[in-house]
Amino acid sequence: MSESTSTVSAAAQAPKKGGGRRKLSLPVILLIIAGGLLLFSLVRVISGANDLTSVGQVAGALQLAVPIGLAGLGGLWSERAGVVNIGLEGMLILGTFFGAWAGYQWGPWTGVLLGIAGGALGGLLHAIITVTFNVNHIVSGVAITILATGLTRYLANFTFAEAEGGSSKQSPRIDAIDRITVPGLSDGLADLQAKHWFFVSDLAGVLGGLVTGLSLLTVVALLLIPATWWILWRTAFGLRLRSCGENPIAAESLGVNVYKYKYIAVVVSGGLAGLGGAFLAIVSTGIYQEGQTGGRGYIGLAAMIFGNWMPGGMALGAGLFGFTDSLKLRGGAENVHAMLLLLAILLILMTVWQLYKKKYVSATVATVVAVGLFIWYAFTEALPSQFVDAAPYVTTLLVLALSAQRLRMPKADGMPYKKGQGK
Repeated sequence: MSESTSTVSAAAQAPKKGGGRRKLSLPVILLIIAGGLLLFSLVRVISGANDLTSVGQVAGALQLAVPIGLAGLGGLWSERAGVVNIGLEGMLILGTFFGAWAGYQWGPWTGVLLGIAGGALGGLLHAIITVTFNVNHIVSGVAITILATGLTRYLANFTFAEAEGGSSKQSPRIDAIDRITVPGLSDGLADLQAKHWFFVSDLAGVLGGLVTGLSLLTVVALLLIPATWWILWRTAFGLRLRSCGENPIAAESLGVNVYKYKYIAVVVSGGLAGLGGAFLAIVSTGIYQEGQTGGRGYIGLAAMIFGNWMPGGMALGAGLFGFTDSLKLRGGAENVHAMLLLLAILLILMTVWQLYKKKYVSATVATVVAVGLFIWYAFTEALPSQFVDAAPYVTTLLVLALSAQRLRMPKADGMPYKKGQGK
């Protein structure tokens, strides 16, 4: 690489000081996953909520996590280039509408392509407003979400209302995308999970959920996570794009066309969100419904922040929110009630860690909350339906509150930039 590219590389690197997270090695990540599964197994045995790690629960969580993860991946592309994309919710909405509109007429894969295009158009509009005209990124994102909501509601009256099986609020049924089930392995893991053995059945449930009824579009979405990592962190293109989010003035001085890379990033961001919307309409429900995104664009942003603007961490965050959302659909109050015990145990572990770090105030707060959760769990059989419905959003708030102090966004994220600013 040339000297200028090396300098761009230096501009794009996160500083070692200032709250960045340490990189976790693969063995450490596997140990964390194994520890988490052990904890889930313990909670399942104590609470009797055997559906907590079942094949259906894991498969459902994966399906619910995909739209959130695609929105978060879109936010990662945009913000790594320095553009905050609050409009992801609107781009999801555009993806659901255009995906369903094309899907019921010309087939699901055509719907996927049109959904991506609809989201990308929203991204292009966001790029024009923020990059070219330097409008505040938050204002632009909110405006795009409002515009997408109104536009799709208006267009639905002319497209779906007159179609057979449709109405002004929902589309006709869309043909399903093929699903993959590994013969033999899927049934064997399901049988093993049904025995409810400690840890072994839980592991079988997790693996079974990954090989049972897996949509081809889910496979595509999962592959986009390592693809994003490779493009942004292992190519010269990704290096230049990230430099625009860290120090656009320095990047421009080295010959990087900052506007071009910001435009590319935001359009890709919108396309990924549009794909998430198309997945929601075509795979998750099979129809377009007004308001079906349910704030998943904002939850995707929360997953991205939780993941410290990295694809792997974002995927873990999306999985957490998808799992919580799946809990209320399968077993409802019983499963979410078991999560009270899980949270209490986690807080006890956090108390031990805070005492080790000599942070006595944090340890005291964690202990008080843990005791409260233990009491709540012990003296109730189920949770109110209102709390069950709010569980994914409560999880979002808790995760952001607990992780916010250790995050580091790209240095120039959301900052206005004009061509030639450094001259």
